[in-house]
Amino acid sequence: MVRPIAVVRETWHIYTPLERRNIAIYIAGIMMYKFGLEAFNGSVIALATNRYDELEKTTHISITFQRIGVLTGLNQAFQCVGSILIAPLIKRYPTKNVLACAVLIFGFMSSLLLILDAATGGRFVPRGWPKDDFSYYGKYNTDSMIPIFCVCGVVYGMVELIRRVIPRDLVGGNVQKLRRMDALVHIFYETSGTAGAFCTALALIPRFGNNFSFIITPIFFAAAAILWYFIHEESIPRETRALSTENQPNYVKAVISGFYLFFESVGTGAKLIFTHRKFIWLLPGYAIALYAHRYLENAIAPAVARRYLGNSAWSQIIVGGSNFGELLGALFVFMFTNAVQTPIPWLRLDAITLLIVWYLPYWHPPQNDVAQAWIVAATFLPISFGWAAGDVSLAAYIQASLARIESKSQNVSALGAVMAFLYSTYIVIYAIASACLGTYIDRISDRDNDEIHGAIFNVAGVQFTVIAVLGLTSTFVPKGAFSFNPKMISEEALDMDIEDEDDDEDEDLEYVPGARGHSKESDESHEMAPEAEGDPAKLQRKDAARAHGGGSSMAMERMSLEGAGLETGALRCCILALAAMCSQGAVWLAALVQGLAATPPSAKPELHFHPILTAYSVAFNGPRASMGADIVPDSASYYASSPHG
Repeated sequence: MVRPIAVVRETWHIYTPLERRNIAIYIAGIMMYKFGLEAFNGSVIALATNRYDELEKTTHISITFQRIGVLTGLNQAFQCVGSILIAPLIKRYPTKNVLACAVLIFGFMSSLLLILDAATGGRFVPRGWPKDDFSYYGKYNTDSMIPIFCVCGVVYGMVELIRRVIPRDLVGGNVQKLRRMDALVHIFYETSGTAGAFCTALALIPRFGNNFSFIITPIFFAAAAILWYFIHEESIPRETRALSTENQPNYVKAVISGFYLFFESVGTGAKLIFTHRKFIWLLPGYAIALYAHRYLENAIAPAVARRYLGNSAWSQIIVGGSNFGELLGALFVFMFTNAVQTPIPWLRLDAITLLIVWYLPYWHPPQNDVAQAWIVAATFLPISFGWAAGDVSLAAYIQASLARIESKSQNVSALGAVMAFLYSTYIVIYAIASACLGTYIDRISDRDNDEIHGAIFNVAGVQFTVIAVLGLTSTFVPKGAFSFNPKMISEEALDMDIEDEDDDEDEDLEYVPGARGHSKESDESHEMAPEAEGDPAKLQRKDAARAHGGGSSMAMERMSLEGAGLETGALRCCILALAAMCSQGAVWLAALVQGLAATPPSAKPELHFHPILTAYSVAFNGPRASMGADIVPDSASYYASSPHG
């Protein structure tokens, strides 16, 4: 008990009273948000599963898991569109106000399905109603859920982006503060997510039916918005904010400019990944591992719940076990961060635990027994434990390592480009795989009278074995990674702040158009070096005060977020990923869906592909990256996803 108490005490004293107040309010809001989000996502997936199964009774062709794949894939892709649309607003208005408004809009959008169902004759499930009778659902075209869920994804992406940005406003630019806040928020976030998943499966869906079980979502989102409104941002004076936005383009121009610069960032991220030994392993270690985790929760869990157990609502029990595993993984990293100093052991653990899914093809549980759902949840727990521990530690490694590389492009930061390229790779893989493999599951289900064990053999066992081999192999690529628990990889010591290594060099890490202060040769840069030894948040406020009072020209230039310079972080990273991954991902997936080609063409339901591009790197640059201190994003929300998440 000594170690956990010491960690908690140290974490308490590292923050000021105002920062502790803000963190407490933010965590309370994020728990409200996550609880409502789990109720919404879980209910919608269960609702879509049941409605498409009902449609199969009239068409005699199963498209359930194909449509579920399209539904979840498009939702995640449209989250990136939301991040593009919200990026310019973060520069113009206080972040906490934008966050509160975005979550209120999300609450309204989530109520659209409630309104649609009620308007077409839907009602609460009557007490004692037969489990497989869904006549109490509203009478509307089930495919209409897809555009509504996409619109929800846009607003979801807005909220998720701001969640990655706002920690910088709450605790400043201190790396240690941000890392501790990241882990702390992740712990409470997953605690609420676990509770929300279990509550949805065991109470809300049985009581209201999954067509109305997310009725609590708008209420919880509104509560989160109210809480977040009371966050006190001690950042930029209002007058200075007005000065900083005078020379900015209007909203439409900012978004268009961001799309244009998007290409440059994608190229930069791809080049950094594929031309450096120290980064090439991040593609399977981060992007493909993230895909595996998302596919486990969003595709395998609903398929097992519906076809194995006979109750789609129990997928939330399985997801709840997965969320609890993530909670334990983040908690373990938080408590024992010095024992494992690199992400390598966690990534190896993640790869090995993926093999647990091999029991699913040979498991024949009795249907309508909720105890079987808890068994699956228990087996998913160690898988998510390994993934969450690896994700948190790998995110910190990426941030620290890339912060020491100067981007060769004037408009692109190395950190933003690489992280967004990795995330866009995951989005493209998921968009293709979820639809293809969902179609494959449907065909096996049609052929074998709703038995999908043969499909699970391929989409879970074979696929996750391939991913495990890729992930395990990638951990031996960096220099010095052959030991069981390496203390250092790629011959880099990353256990100190960059300011401690070289205060002047810190100014060289990111180039922002129009910010002379980022050049070593700048006189002002040398004048600022002594101040950089202090609290970066104080340095930022000093810069703002000088700019407002007619002081340092460097500070004034920092405050002018000229053109679309900041949106470039969110918008420049995915189109190259589409070109690269469409071909590479298609070849990779072809080996997994080996039964697809053998199915007669007449049995193939119509499949529509929606190639969606993603841009997420403003989340990793932050809207005020040009104001000074380095920004370490909230890695807990890389999964999202999220909503995630």
